[in-house]
Amino acid sequence: MIALLSVSDKTGLVAFAGALSARGISLIASGGTARALQGAGLPVRLVEEVTGSPEILDGRVKTLHPAIHAGILARDEAADRADLARVRAPLIDLVVVNLYPFEKTVAQPYVTLADAIEMIDIGGSALLRAAAKNYQRVAVVCDPHDYELVLREIDQHGAVSLQTREVLALKAFARTAAYDAAIRDTLTGTRPTGALAETLPLRHAQPLRYGENPHQTAALFTLGDGEPGPLGGRLLQGKELSYNNLLDLDAAWRAVCQHPGPAAVVVKHLSPCGIACGAELPAAAAAAIAADAVSAFGGVLAFNRAVDAATVEALGELYIEGVVAPAYAPAALAALKRRKACRVVEAPSTRLDGFEYRSITGGLLRQSVDAGDPADAVWRTVTRRAPSTEEQDALAFAWRCVQHVKSNAIVLARQTAPGLFATVGIGGGQPNRVDGVRLAIARAGDRARGAVMASDAFFPFPDSVEVAAAAGVTAIVQPGGSVRDADAIAAADQHGLAMTVTGARHFRH
Repeated sequence: MIALLSVSDKTGLVAFAGALSARGISLIASGGTARALQGAGLPVRLVEEVTGSPEILDGRVKTLHPAIHAGILARDEAADRADLARVRAPLIDLVVVNLYPFEKTVAQPYVTLADAIEMIDIGGSALLRAAAKNYQRVAVVCDPHDYELVLREIDQHGAVSLQTREVLALKAFARTAAYDAAIRDTLTGTRPTGALAETLPLRHAQPLRYGENPHQTAALFTLGDGEPGPLGGRLLQGKELSYNNLLDLDAAWRAVCQHPGPAAVVVKHLSPCGIACGAELPAAAAAAIAADAVSAFGGVLAFNRAVDAATVEALGELYIEGVVAPAYAPAALAALKRRKACRVVEAPSTRLDGFEYRSITGGLLRQSVDAGDPADAVWRTVTRRAPSTEEQDALAFAWRCVQHVKSNAIVLARQTAPGLFATVGIGGGQPNRVDGVRLAIARAGDRARGAVMASDAFFPFPDSVEVAAAAGVTAIVQPGGSVRDADAIAAADQHGLAMTVTGARHFRH
């Protein structure tokens, strides 16, 4: 057997190539890949030795040669073997290629067009497509995560099985399709127009036991070539994540990432039921749970800071389905492992940007992620009374929370301890806004008195303001923009409330 290796990402390369060599497989490699293998003392034949042609154009042309592509595309037939003998080309059985890091390059700041173009891989894409086309004989590997699989197949069968070759070929075609889409989107400013179609680089990460209900099938797909795990991260421990777990963890993660200070969010059935932000994570965790302890049972929690043992202890005896955070202390992982059926997810970044997609019958909707108020949003006090400093801080917190509640969204919040702000009542998903206010007040109970209120959109009538005032709410933040803004402001003035308008709406349908 002969393997051709030409990789940009050299993760695990030397160990893999060494394992192939130890199994009697001859190695051919190009450029930096060959140098890495030679440096490790592995026997390797250079591509130019096979082709009889040196690399040219500063490495732009290395493997684009009949002796290489004939060795990959040749079928197991006498006529093809005769052609190989005529051009002195070896029969290549395994092609290991990953592409220049175009996506990572263009994601960096201050990248020039010339930099981007230089990262467009030509030879690598051609090798992947040639090997994938000839999967009946050739195995193609485009992802270092598959090295172990290939070695296991060789040990078990003496070669990579046809079934696995088919899977690897489809993966290679998916990779080149996603790669070309990234190039196309970059060179068109990520705004395809006219006849240009968008290609989503979907990667099948894992099948799920079922969907929202047991009779529905489901699977997790990830976008791009990053870590193929939940929320772009990893499941560190616990039971397999379900479809509903993933939805709830995503909602909680989006909500917690909105806060600059240590924060905790509890989500149940895609609805935040408790959010808190303070100087220390354990206090935020306890306050988020206390916001609605009944609803928190069986929910998921998200944290925007590394979780320590004290934070896990702050969860008390509450039964939770899962936790997501950027990192965990070893003692925290040990404590979470003792909790019944608790999934633990590590998410890599608290940055929210890019696009989000939702399916509708016969199509997809795409929009940019709502990462908060746009840069030109200006907060204005529109009532006779301006909010106090404490009210301003509580309003800012409530405003960050309300955009993650289903519309019509209402959040009541207050400072529950020095430097600690928490929701005390959340109402959302109602077909009219005043019912959202009533629901939030009902959940808050006595805690509504002295709280502030955030509304994700304007008040079409003054009734919401009047209901809030009767419950003891002292200040309100809302986008403004209704033809009846004057009526809502007048109601606030009549009851001595402070009202701020932001000029930015945050619907979440």
